[in-house]
Amino acid sequence: MTTSKPPRQTPPRWAKRTLTAQAMGHTDPITKAVVPPIHIATTYLRDPDNQYTSGYVYGRPDNATVREAEGVIAMWEEAEEALVFSSGMSAATCVFLALSPGDHVVAPTVMYWALRSWLLNDARHWGLVVDFVDTSDVDAVRNAVKPGKTKLVWLETPSNPLWSISDIAAIATIAHGAGAKVAVDSTVATPVFTRPLALGADIVMHAATKSLNGHSDVVAGALATRSKDALWTRIVGNRKNLGAILGPFEAFLLIRGMRTLDLRVRAAAATAADLAHRFSNHAHVSAVLYPGLRTHPGHDIAARQMQGGFGGMLSIRVRGGEASAVATAASVALWKRATSLGGVESLIEHRASIEGAGTPCPPDLLRLSAGIEDPDDLYADLDQALRRAHG
Repeated sequence: MTTSKPPRQTPPRWAKRTLTAQAMGHTDPITKAVVPPIHIATTYLRDPDNQYTSGYVYGRPDNATVREAEGVIAMWEEAEEALVFSSGMSAATCVFLALSPGDHVVAPTVMYWALRSWLLNDARHWGLVVDFVDTSDVDAVRNAVKPGKTKLVWLETPSNPLWSISDIAAIATIAHGAGAKVAVDSTVATPVFTRPLALGADIVMHAATKSLNGHSDVVAGALATRSKDALWTRIVGNRKNLGAILGPFEAFLLIRGMRTLDLRVRAAAATAADLAHRFSNHAHVSAVLYPGLRTHPGHDIAARQMQGGFGGMLSIRVRGGEASAVATAASVALWKRATSLGGVESLIEHRASIEGAGTPCPPDLLRLSAGIEDPDDLYADLDQALRRAHG
């Protein structure tokens, strides 16, 4: 019985923005609709000889609409293959669960809090040995990697919520020299601004809930790989066996969102850069954290590995400490007080309150996700909130 996937069609040599806008140019062959149908079937007919020449067997490991979304992501990342998952967490954890008990992992001290918590608890129950280091310090990574024992170096760049920068190329050289793989959470950078695989990473991960979808209406995750090696084969098996595939309707919405990916993230990054510069001189802001600022400690590396923009995320540290930061968030009218990032609406969050005990996030910090609203409106709203919080 064959269950192999049909080969992917090689896309024409159009710009990525063009291919994404048309969802790789696929149309419905029956109706000629420019938007392909949503394939919701969970099971498929066998051929008379008991084969599956269509390439589809069952809905848990595979789906035609899911493949459409994966094709767009693989194109952007210039990957051999991509997979989409039911969430960013399911994508990330499937990577770690593809390792073996006793394997050593290096991960960032500052990273997405839910995954950090999982690594501190569940991953150790699985038997992984996890060391957290400042991955913006190449020497710290070099000292943490154990040749022959380290199997994975996990990076997140820019990292949430301090937006520190890790040198993907330099760390990939260190990791590969020690026999380890490198996976990069590139959610904030998006494939528009950074392509980790081209910089030496083996796997790139996206919380597709964020900028890839961009409309705050889908929970999804994605992985893309440089090569279909043994680690990737285990990841594919994990998604199948754990039932972590994205649903077809969510995959359809993800495709819909990605059609405007290039336009949205460039607009958000331009707004974030504008706000970062303006708030750098604000009387009630003690610091702005944004890799696009020349004062940012990771700016030079970011300028080298982020092409065309520095992302739509920034943080401000509010004078007066935690009370002033919380009061500021309480006083906005246009910004939305909500978790998540990468949507068309701008969000503000007092991140330390969300992460709780043990967070490396300063209590005076507000995390900002720039949307696509008018930058002057966003500045004016946050400016009045800062002024109100300070009396």
